[in-house]
Amino acid sequence: MLRRAQRPRAWRRYAAAVTETERPQREPPVPPTEDRKFLQPRPYADTSFLESDAWRALRIEGEFVEGFDALARLGDAVTVFGSARTPRDDPMYDAARRIGAGLARAGFAVITGGGPGIMEAANRGCREASGYSVGCSIELPHEQLTNPYLDLAVDFKYFFVRKTMFVKYAQGFVIFPGGFGTLDELFESVTLVQTGKIEHFPIVLFDSGYWAGLLDWLHTRVEAEGKIAPGDLSLLPVIDDVDEVVAVMVESRRRMMEARAAAAAEEELRRQGEPIAGGRPTRDALGRTVRRGSPVHYPD
Repeated sequence: MLRRAQRPRAWRRYAAAVTETERPQREPPVPPTEDRKFLQPRPYADTSFLESDAWRALRIEGEFVEGFDALARLGDAVTVFGSARTPRDDPMYDAARRIGAGLARAGFAVITGGGPGIMEAANRGCREASGYSVGCSIELPHEQLTNPYLDLAVDFKYFFVRKTMFVKYAQGFVIFPGGFGTLDELFESVTLVQTGKIEHFPIVLFDSGYWAGLLDWLHTRVEAEGKIAPGDLSLLPVIDDVDEVVAVMVESRRRMMEARAAAAAEEELRRQGEPIAGGRPTRDALGRTVRRGSPVHYPD
């Protein structure tokens, strides 16, 4: 009988004597399962899906969810647009700062793109007046830091998601002098109002000297050639006074609350089966008389 110390050596001699055909045959290899591929980093990991449209759609959905979750309880708010390149010694910086403060004292949160310039000024004024200051920043090829005057900062990768937040959670826009980004926000917002996609709320252009050339071209060429309807330019009031801007937003809020109360009363009557006179005139947030069921003009 072999001693325990001799068993390993004897076993090796026995194993060497066994022919290949006498050894147990292994099962042929099988293709890896999807679970196995998923859990193994190599060699089956393929990160190309991260650049697919399907995966991108999930990221976009995630940005919407994050934005809605962050801003849903914001309350009354006004969005302020303007150039990120406005220096702090520019008169427009001081005006945006004072408008931010005035809006905060009137009970509005202030939403901006979260960057420097006019955005910083509006957020700063809001914060200094103990208001709620919000910045919706965007990922850019060149780094742009958020300003230090934010109570809430929400980061976005996609412009259209960010634009949705500006529109969805605001009761009015204030447009300061700015470049392509500011013009983009201006024309998109006025198109949404003009086509009835959003409730009529004020879009105020601040600094008549800056906007005069654009408005003159819109009147003499675009309106004159029938590219927009007569009166569409009334959607863009131009104001140079800080207090007047705040007053416009306060009045718009009052009218909007009245319109919503009237709509709720009509809905209650409808549920109770009471007749409602069709075409009864009401007023929108800008104080213009409108009728239920009146057609909306769509641009060419």
